[in-house]
Amino acid sequence: MSITLDILLFKLRAYLELMKLRLAWLVAFSGAFGYSLGIDKVEWLPLSIFLFAAFCITGAANIINQIIEIDLDKLMKRTQNRPLPSGRVSVQEAVWLAIILFVVSTILFFVEFNLRACALAVLSTILYGFVYTPLKKVGPIAVFVGAIPGAFPPMIGWVAATNQFGLEPGILFAIQFIWQFPHFWAIAWVLDEDYKKAGFRLLPSKGGKDLSTAIQIMIYTLFLLPVGWLPYELGMTGINSALVAMLFGVLFLAQTFHLMRKCSDKTALQLMFGSFIYLPIVQIAYLLDKI
Repeated sequence: MSITLDILLFKLRAYLELMKLRLAWLVAFSGAFGYSLGIDKVEWLPLSIFLFAAFCITGAANIINQIIEIDLDKLMKRTQNRPLPSGRVSVQEAVWLAIILFVVSTILFFVEFNLRACALAVLSTILYGFVYTPLKKVGPIAVFVGAIPGAFPPMIGWVAATNQFGLEPGILFAIQFIWQFPHFWAIAWVLDEDYKKAGFRLLPSKGGKDLSTAIQIMIYTLFLLPVGWLPYELGMTGINSALVAMLFGVLFLAQTFHLMRKCSDKTALQLMFGSFIYLPIVQIAYLLDKI
């Protein structure tokens, strides 16, 4: 009995790792942010259902990505111990888990919310799993394509709450879309040597980790300043969150200037952590300001 329980726990941990548990919850939170911003009064049961559906479909997309990249993951130190390349989960298991998560999430989006939110969630999975993933070996265009489904969660949340498209979900999409360029290029800078082992070419400059890449990171971060102000201008939130977004946008931008001066892995790593801080802080500020 104890052995059986140990095996079940081993498999459960492997499945959760395959879904990228932490990343999936962060994405689900981003969607819940859009949902909570779009609804007049948040009710915990619908919000919990949305979080679960968003978590499931993100997990499915992450699994599809790893199934396609299983041979490439074996080449990189960062990914060679993932469940698929390490053999802790078989490809067949992964396929079935992805199908189950995808079906459960799409049913929940359609039944509990609306067809538009469901369609956006499906489109996001297709773009991430079957378009962005193969493009990673083509070049930096993959970052642009990947930023599209990566920016969908808050828009999906808003549409799930309102069943409407418009400027508001478009602005939520724009903030997360622009943020992903400095965020992902900072990651790509730090992991450049490892990525090259798999043939990934993701930095925007042909020179790789150089001043040209740092300047492009700075330019995209600069755009966050006016875009972060727009929710206030549209009446979605108040002035306090706009000021928070501006402050953290300026701090984020300052890190890109530091990267331009040093062009080092250390400053890129600092920028990466700065990007992790910027988005949740700004989103929480928007929510608190609405409340």
